[in-house]
Amino acid sequence: MASKMKIKKGDLVQIISGKDRGKKGKILRVFPDDNKIVVEGLNLLYKNVRPKRENEKGQRIQFPGKLNAAKIMLVCPKCSKAIKVGYKILADGKKNRFCRKCNELI
Repeated sequence: MASKMKIKKGDLVQIISGKDRGKKGKILRVFPDDNKIVVEGLNLLYKNVRPKRENEKGQRIQFPGKLNAAKIMLVCPKCSKAIKVGYKILADGKKNRFCRKCNELI
């Protein structure tokens, strides 16, 4: 069963564990069923590609790999800190995310 993720594509996040700990990046893709995300320029992996034609060389392609969503924290656009996300239901009935440190809507 997929858990409700509090992050979306395009959000700025900070990695809190692993080889890229402390680095920030933008979310490129979200996989809510796997509870994983892809962050631009972080968790870079290599893939070896064979040559397709006879006189062509093989290549090593670098691409961002999937990260577990538990290893990241959202960065508040207002206070620029790594935060936990909360939800507020506004008077018009819409559900919005907010920063738990500065109480600003995201």
